[in-house]
Amino acid sequence: MDTSKLPAYPTLPTVEQLILQEKRGNCVPVYVEVPADLITPCMAYLRIAKDSKYSFLLESVIAGEGTARYSFIGADPFKVIKTGPGHEITGDPMISLQKELSMFQYVKIPEVPTFTGGAIGFVTYDCIRHFEPKTKTELKDVLHIPEAVFMLVDTLIIYDHIYQTLKVVSHVFSPQNSGATNLAFTYQTAVSKARRLAKSLIASVTPEPLQPPITLGNEGVSNVGKPGYEGFVTTLKKHIVAGDIIQAVPSQRLARPTALHPFNAYRQLRQVNPSPYMFYLDCGDLQLVGASPETLCKVEKNVVYNHAIAGTIKRGKTPEEDEKLGAILLSSEKDRAEHIMLVDLARNDVNRVCQPKTVKVDHLMRLEKFSHVIHLTSQVSGILREDKNRFDAFRSIFPAGTVSGAPKIKAIEIVSSLEKEKRGVYAGAVGRFDFANDEMDTCIAIRTMLFKDGVAYLQAGGGIVFDSVEEDEFVETVNKLGGNVRALEAAERHWYNIQNNEKAVAA
Repeated sequence: MDTSKLPAYPTLPTVEQLILQEKRGNCVPVYVEVPADLITPCMAYLRIAKDSKYSFLLESVIAGEGTARYSFIGADPFKVIKTGPGHEITGDPMISLQKELSMFQYVKIPEVPTFTGGAIGFVTYDCIRHFEPKTKTELKDVLHIPEAVFMLVDTLIIYDHIYQTLKVVSHVFSPQNSGATNLAFTYQTAVSKARRLAKSLIASVTPEPLQPPITLGNEGVSNVGKPGYEGFVTTLKKHIVAGDIIQAVPSQRLARPTALHPFNAYRQLRQVNPSPYMFYLDCGDLQLVGASPETLCKVEKNVVYNHAIAGTIKRGKTPEEDEKLGAILLSSEKDRAEHIMLVDLARNDVNRVCQPKTVKVDHLMRLEKFSHVIHLTSQVSGILREDKNRFDAFRSIFPAGTVSGAPKIKAIEIVSSLEKEKRGVYAGAVGRFDFANDEMDTCIAIRTMLFKDGVAYLQAGGGIVFDSVEEDEFVETVNKLGGNVRALEAAERHWYNIQNNEKAVAA
């Protein structure tokens, strides 16, 4: 296939009409299309990311059972924003992000989804100190990662799972007072970028991640251990009895040495734990591998959505068993009470930035089936006030009540005084802020692994209430960590066997 001759859509006359005549905006997506029936999202990612320091793959499985329509794949961002100590930008990362994206007046076209470019990255839990200064305290920095990283991309791939096509999208960006001649040049430049990327996609060879030799038997080391975590629970119960808080979410982090290539970990995780938010982010000197079930803050056409998950039970082996277990979960007074409390917290967070009469609970305590568990879920939504924007919505909801506690600020302060370390990405956010200024989608960074310097970091916590049992709460965090630990171990065994078989054949 000669990608240099692929037709581009929309046509130049259409783009001229949108920008110059109708003055709809200054940023229009243009795309070329290639068939995807012989290409998987992982293959597409490996083909375009092989020579790039920064890249991403975003995928989704709806409610654990149905693949979402689109996967998004990108590399070679035109700019990377890093914030925090030791970086050029410090303080609230939303300020820099808003400034970068404010220059784009995006024009939506019906042929592509609303996300065709923008900022993709993460915000660490520790950024709460910039959104709520009262929570600021000195904490030990064990991970030494930026507070936030965002890749700004104007060229990416949209994998359409329904029509089995790949749309390679770039953008015509026409600053103020650009005439037809400049617009034509910008259009051809964008189309050329899309065609070049399409050429990489249809390459006959998919480069495998370079996998160093694997050794088995590595163990994860907790930053607090069983006595430390149980001590957190005991202290928090005292605060609850004293009336300082109603609930809090402490955590523990495992540091586990591994030679596994992070993308090979992602390939394993997407098989064993398909989730609504699956992501692989290569941020240069660190990589994120995640399968999060939970929306943090989503904005669609200026409607804010927040998803609350509280209450979990393992899935059964048959549909009938699933139904019985779901009924048990719905009848659990403890799970229902905790869930209602977190829904109230979500309503308060959404209400701070939305028109009060528009804030509603779209669904309450719905049973949702995921790959291994059934969750109790609720969704809260509201229409943004005219004096607020998506960045305000993100600040208001961040971090989620399910990873902090209630009342949120007091719980954060108390937990920070116990943990004494920066959490990093755990309990923060991963996601995208679109070129379209009324669109964004972020998830809570749980069930997420951070790879850095040959170590995989995994972290999990649990909600503590007045009658929590110390050992049970510790075991709950171990169980939550178990999915990612097992994925790591399975991937390591797979590559260890391949490498040893190759040695045997060579001998």
